[in-house]
Amino acid sequence: MRIVSLVPSVTETLATWGTDPIACTRFCERPDLPHVGGTKNPDVEAIVALGPDLVVTDREENRRQDYDALVAAGLNVEALHIAALGDVEPELGRLAQRIGVAWTPEPLPKPADLRGPAALVGNVRVFVPIWRRPYMTIGARTYGASLLRYCGVEVAFADRDAYPTLSDADLSAGHFEVILAPTEPYPWHLRHVDELSQYAPTHLVGGQDLFWWGTRTPAAVVRVARTIRRALEQTTP
Repeated sequence: MRIVSLVPSVTETLATWGTDPIACTRFCERPDLPHVGGTKNPDVEAIVALGPDLVVTDREENRRQDYDALVAAGLNVEALHIAALGDVEPELGRLAQRIGVAWTPEPLPKPADLRGPAALVGNVRVFVPIWRRPYMTIGARTYGASLLRYCGVEVAFADRDAYPTLSDADLSAGHFEVILAPTEPYPWHLRHVDELSQYAPTHLVGGQDLFWWGTRTPAAVVRVARTIRRALEQTTP
C-alpha cells in the first residue's frame, strides 16, 4: 500500500513492519522520505498529489481539522487513538489488519520486573517538564503518564489538564520528589540540569521512549523503568 504517515510513532512502526510510508512529517526523523509538513500543519495539497491509498493520523498527535480536510479531499484516512499504554496493542493491531501486515505483539514486561526494590517505588511523584518558559507538563490522560504509572511512579500535576502550564508556586510547593526531564518535545540536555535541580533532583530520560508509542513500546518501557530506578536509587537515602 502507498501510505502517508502523519505520526512519527507510526512512521517508525511501519518501518519495523517492512512497510515504509511514501511520505511522512518533518518530525519523523526520516530524511530519506518526502516530507509533507508537520504533525500540526500537514500539507494537504501535497498529500493529495501523492495519491496515497491510506493516510495514517492519531487523534492525540494530529488536528481534527486536518483529518477533516484529508477526508474531504477524498482520501482514505485511518485515525488511531493512543492516549494510554493499553491502547497501543489494539490500535496497532487495527492498523496492521487494515494494511495487511501479519503482526504478533510483543508482550509488555511485568510491572514487578520493572520496579525493582519495593522501597524505591510507591508514592514517588515525578515532575516531567515538556516545555520551558513557561514550564508545562503532562496530565493523567496521556500516553507518557500512563507509561510512568506502569513503571511505578506518579506524575505530579496529572490531575489537571492534559498539558498543564505551571506557575512558580507550583514548582516551589513540594509537589514532587524527582524531576524526569525528557529529551523532547523540549530538548532538555545536561546543561539544563542545574536550572531544574533547584526544584528537585533531576535526571534526563529519553523523550522518544517516553512519548513515541508503537513497536518500540515494550523495550522503551524497560529503558524508562531503568532510568527511574537509577534516579530513585540516587535520590533515596
